[in-house]
Amino acid sequence: MEKQILDVAIIGGGPAGLNAALVLGRARKNVTVIDEGRPRNAVTRESHGFLTRDGISPSELRRIAKKEISTYPSVSFVADIATSIEGTDGQFQITTKQGKTFTSKKILFAVGMKDRPLDIPGLAEVYGKSAFVCPYCDGWELRDEPLVIIIKGSEVMHFAPLISGWTNHFTICTNGPDELTDAQREELQRHQVPLFDSAIRYIDSNDGLVRQVVLEDGTTIPCRGIFFKPDLITGSDLPQTIGCDITDAGMVVTDDFGKTTIPGVYSAGDAASRMHQLIAAASMGAFTAAAINNELNMEAWSRNE
Repeated sequence: MEKQILDVAIIGGGPAGLNAALVLGRARKNVTVIDEGRPRNAVTRESHGFLTRDGISPSELRRIAKKEISTYPSVSFVADIATSIEGTDGQFQITTKQGKTFTSKKILFAVGMKDRPLDIPGLAEVYGKSAFVCPYCDGWELRDEPLVIIIKGSEVMHFAPLISGWTNHFTICTNGPDELTDAQREELQRHQVPLFDSAIRYIDSNDGLVRQVVLEDGTTIPCRGIFFKPDLITGSDLPQTIGCDITDAGMVVTDDFGKTTIPGVYSAGDAASRMHQLIAAASMGAFTAAAINNELNMEAWSRNE
């Protein structure tokens, strides 16, 4: 019996991949989602900003999503890691870590981003509990609390006004040279924002709740929460391995419809956008799935002329 060719292989089962699977399943496309089940947001207790799901845990969101998607019999899930992709548009061959092979007309990378190891002692213990990366996701829970913001360079001048919408009690720690201009330092002073450029010795916490940030020069900064800029890499090397263009920030280059620079290959979610929010990734997954479905339908229409 000849092996069935998938319409779309989705690499990654986060919100972008899952919403894409839902849209494609409803469009009667044969889809397999390949995902190892180790999401970046596994450390997160609650996800916010997603209408009807505000405060849900990432694992519960995935459980509900898979239950809903199971209504559509043309979508299947494989708990595995895609390790290689060969072929061209219309007939890609995907091999997984467990030795499984799939043939698919189109590829959708929904691989997200992954954090590089956290090099500040004590940060891993509070990450996802009282230290976060996105105030839109977690700022409400820390409103009006004293915070430490770990960030440096020009991004300080973006993040400082942003976080002031949630609290005016925050301190900037650059964990080394601040990389600011004199004018930028003066602007922070005018807004009475404390700035420390000493390296961080460690973060003191209890059961995941930060108590203070201790600097190498002996300064201690009591706080109830932390926001920091993570050092991210693409969740999989496969997009770059098969030739997709990648930005300096590590994101897959796409057009407005999620198309990469390789014909038949798409990307959606955090790996294709700086907007690292749950609802944004899900939205991109849905939109890109519609673009893929349209391309598949147009190809089938042309063959049947």
